Amino acid sequence: MHPKPIFHIFGQGIYLYGICFAIGVLACFAFLIFTMWYKRFNETSSNAIIFIGIFATAFGALSGMIFQGIYDVIDGKEFSLNGMTFIGGLIGGVGSFLGIWNLYTYVIRPRTKIKALNAEMNAGLCDALPFIPIGIVIAHAFGRFGCFWAGCCYGKPAEWGLPCAAGSTQNVIPTQLFEMAFLFVLAAVMAVLYFKFKLNYNFAVYAIAYGIFRFIIEYFRDDYRGEFIGSVTPSQFWGIVMVILGIGFIFAQYYYFSKLMKHPENTPREKKAEVKKEAEAEE
Repeated sequence: MHPKPIFHIFGQGIYLYGICFAIGVLACFAFLIFTMWYKRFNETSSNAIIFIGIFATAFGALSGMIFQGIYDVIDGKEFSLNGMTFIGGLIGGVGSFLGIWNLYTYVIRPRTKIKALNAEMNAGLCDALPFIPIGIVIAHAFGRFGCFWAGCCYGKPAEWGLPCAAGSTQNVIPTQLFEMAFLFVLAAVMAVLYFKFKLNYNFAVYAIAYGIFRFIIEYFRDDYRGEFIGSVTPSQFWGIVMVILGIGFIFAQYYYFSKLMKHPENTPREKKAEVKKEAEAEE
């Protein structure tokens, strides 16, 4: 649709895809910050999630490019970092977040004397797991809108479609828009489940729902990304893995993670203010 730069800054082209990606990331973190405030996470807990999340986002973007480069090699092409695959970015982002979080929680916090790092946390990662997937889905939805403008991730030829494949004027199925709509609906559903019904299984909802959707939508996409196992595409393979992990998370949440939740939302805001005043008085 519009794969070329819309303007330049200091000689660098600014693309609609990049703008949509940036809006998605900002919307994700805005949602996380609001939710942590609403759920009464204290400053130490919120800062840990946000700062580690920023690093995980950057590493996830790099991971997405590396995964796509590996897929290119499997398909007989040269390795490059020009492309990106979302699921590769998701794996890298989630993996790096968990790694750094555990390093911070079990190695750095018990040993450091820096108050900002070892201050009391009234919430842990298990308290954030129910709403972090909502932020991820919001960012992903905006990213898919960027794919529409970039002309990637397009569908098969269809007379009723749109000319949204880079380098072609042929009408194709706008799978980017279908996925964007699905993701916004999924985010809304998970938000209702979390805020209204207090469901703590949104990670499973996300993994299972998106895994199934991604497996199906691959049959309608036409931007060849190679084959992984037999006729199964890389994204279909990871879609199956996501469904399995989602099912496993249901049991993990019920028998283990739920016991680690600190439920900061049960702390009255007035009590937090009093504790802060007492701490300032002691200093």
